[in-house]
Amino acid sequence: MVLVIENQRNVLTRNERGLIYWLITSGFAVVMTLEYLTPPGYVFGYLYTGTILLASSRLSHKAVFGVTVAAAGLTLLNLFIPGVEIIHPPTIANRLIAVIALVVTGYLSHRNRRNEEAIAYTQAQLRSQEQLAQMREDFVSTLTHDLKTPLLGAIQTLKSFQKGQFGAVTTIQEQVIETMSRSHRTTLELVETLLDVYRIDAEGLKLQCSPVNLVTLAQEAIAMLTEVARSRQVCISLNYGESDFPRSLWVKGDYLQLGRVFSNLVINGINHTPRGGKVEVVLDSSSTHQIVKIIDSGRGITQEELPHLFERFYQGHSDRNAKGAGLGLYLSRQIIEAHSGIIWAENCASQGAMFGFRLPAYLPPKH
Repeated sequence: MVLVIENQRNVLTRNERGLIYWLITSGFAVVMTLEYLTPPGYVFGYLYTGTILLASSRLSHKAVFGVTVAAAGLTLLNLFIPGVEIIHPPTIANRLIAVIALVVTGYLSHRNRRNEEAIAYTQAQLRSQEQLAQMREDFVSTLTHDLKTPLLGAIQTLKSFQKGQFGAVTTIQEQVIETMSRSHRTTLELVETLLDVYRIDAEGLKLQCSPVNLVTLAQEAIAMLTEVARSRQVCISLNYGESDFPRSLWVKGDYLQLGRVFSNLVINGINHTPRGGKVEVVLDSSSTHQIVKIIDSGRGITQEELPHLFERFYQGHSDRNAKGAGLGLYLSRQIIEAHSGIIWAENCASQGAMFGFRLPAYLPPKH
């Protein structure tokens, strides 16, 4: 990028380049005339700063260096040419001060040029980011229209088939239609998850907070996924920690977003539990926090995978995360952290894995 900016600044027409070199040469000629036709005590070398600044504004760094060295050399050379007067120490000091001023001017112009290039580079990056953001918005709009809308239409059409609106449906056909509907719903959920991940990355997660009972969310998630678990011969249970006594677990949060966390973690447990296994949703609390744990009876998590489970698009090397796009756990982490909570995963002592999260407890006002 810097090279591009440098090249753009140095792209001059032949007439422009000729004019700049003529101005620099004329400037040198005028100053040299003043220098060499007056006694050495009169220092006109400071006027070379104009040529240095002119060169710095349009020419390359190498050209600026050459002009600076030439100006300093000519200023010192006047001590010896024409050499008709005795040079006194004050005159030498004045010439050295002038040389220092010219060198400083050249250096500062070089630094200023670098700063301008850095600013131009940053501005170019910002423009690129703005263009990228616009492209992402266009992509999301296209994705919403070209994928989500046809999927909704296909799901509705399959529902019409199931209701017999296009004729009688045999048992085998009903099973095939149900399989197709489930596949379409899964694809639709993936599209919606992709859209949510984009919105969170671009705009941040916007929460609609209100008092939420985590017990209600757990029960709804289990009810929604019971049929999926049954088709895979997995049992889902709900208990309340050591006391095993039903109670309310209140938090202040976004009902829909926290419901997605429950769904993501429960379906994750189902996906990684073998046939005949079980997924257990455990609700517990402390004096300051409400705690949720989803425990499966799968193969567990390798130590290599543990630090990366909640990363975006992460796919593990074992059978875990084999299904899906690696976005469910990432999105769950974003939601829990937006609620000032903590989410984690660990292996169980016997078999399987546990995914848990903890949220600040909330005591709803009594009416």
